[in-house]
Amino acid sequence: MSHDVVEEPRVVTLAHDIAHNLVNLPDQQRAEAIANHIRSFWDPRMRTQLKLIVDADPDIVEPVVRQAAALLP
Repeated sequence: MSHDVVEEPRVVTLAHDIAHNLVNLPDQQRAEAIANHIRSFWDPRMRTQLKLIVDADPDIVEPVVRQAAALLP
């Protein structure tokens, strides 16, 4: 019997980790802080990958991560 487990893409896991660490902020500030962190510390390829994933399947990420991805260039 096969138990297929779809693993969350690494950039999604990382974005969710950032979001969880900023849970004390109001949603808009939280989205801006996530986007700022991603802009400051992520390789451009990682940013592009996150944006492509969010565009292809927005439900794969938490709403605040969708907001943050929309703020990325």
